[in-house]
Amino acid sequence: MIAVLPSLAADAAHDAAHETAARFRHGAYSVPCPTCHVPVGVLCLARRSVHAARRGSYLRNPKSDGLVPLLVGRAR
Repeated sequence: MIAVLPSLAADAAHDAAHETAARFRHGAYSVPCPTCHVPVGVLCLARRSVHAARRGSYLRNPKSDGLVPLLVGRAR
């Protein structure tokens, strides 16, 4: 069995990924959390994770917005 030792760099990268997703309201961070009652774009109160209810809410109704529609603009 291989033991994996946590590293500070891996922890920082994981935290940065969550911060970036929340800042740009991607994935589960595009909906408010029904568990800890934080608004859209805010990290859940559980450190370095997303509550299951928030993830489930996102998966039931995912947004189709992405980078390309933002760059192209609205169709006239």
